[in-house]
Amino acid sequence: MHLDSDIMENHTPPADGIVRSLIIPVYLNEPNIPSLLDAVATLSSRTGEGSEIIFVVDGSPDNSYGLLADNLPTMPFHSQLITLSRNFGSFSAIRCGLEAARGQYFAVMAADLQEPPELVEEFYRLLENDEADIVFGQRKARSDHLITRWVSNLFWFIFRKLVISDIPTGGVDVFGCNAKVRETILRIQEQGSSLMAQLFWVGFRRTFIPYDRRQRIEGKSAWSFSRRFQYMLDSILSFSDFPIRVLLWVGIIGCIASAGIGALVFWAWFFKLISVPGYTPIMLGVFFVGFLMLLSQGIIGAYLWRVAENTKHRPQAVIANQTVFTPKE
Repeated sequence: MHLDSDIMENHTPPADGIVRSLIIPVYLNEPNIPSLLDAVATLSSRTGEGSEIIFVVDGSPDNSYGLLADNLPTMPFHSQLITLSRNFGSFSAIRCGLEAARGQYFAVMAADLQEPPELVEEFYRLLENDEADIVFGQRKARSDHLITRWVSNLFWFIFRKLVISDIPTGGVDVFGCNAKVRETILRIQEQGSSLMAQLFWVGFRRTFIPYDRRQRIEGKSAWSFSRRFQYMLDSILSFSDFPIRVLLWVGIIGCIASAGIGALVFWAWFFKLISVPGYTPIMLGVFFVGFLMLLSQGIIGAYLWRVAENTKHRPQAVIANQTVFTPKE
């Protein structure tokens, strides 16, 4: 993969000199911190003096925050270190980073370095050239275990079918955007939603940069099956009425089938073809209808719960500490 690393410098920087802001959510990344700091230091030297790195520690139980707090004062780049009061999830952490960012162009990178840092350079180049408002990294291939690849492919297949059809086949994890997209995203105040789906929902000019996802060298991913399932559930319930439509059609088909079966039973009774009532069919019918009602109420309840959550206007994350570091001379 070849990415152009030339960054345009023909804009007028803001008063504080920060033009580009890179947000990195951090959770269970203690083994990665030394490599991450080396990578972003190299990246900052390539993108210019007007860059800042924002590390958002998402309630990580390891020593990620301590390592960053010890090393950032000696780093040759502008940075911010934000720690959240608990684990709110990576998308809430990214949102906090976007709110704290001081630049005009913004990018998001994973702390595990599975996405090449050169992607961020290409994000900035396209945004500063005004070639796009949102730039996504599009995975061409991934160096993960077979089961991990299978689960990921299934996840994004369902996501494309039920949530946002415009998302690439392999899914997206990292992106860059300009100021108007960032302000639009921050105006969306939804609890339990999907940031990636929001980025597609808002529209604007989009482009994609293909890349090969690297194998994780250190640490273990916290992106577990339960987190994937919760993310999928949040995305479907926030952006799709598919479960409700399924229930509607199940109800319609069930009514038609019930009417047909009822007519058949009445016909058999009228001609005295039924002598003994069937206990088993009755019980199966009762169980089936009962579980169907519970399923229907659960789906409707999940939608109502999200409506109730969004009426509370709670913050999507709570910042415990925030520190700004200037480059070491």
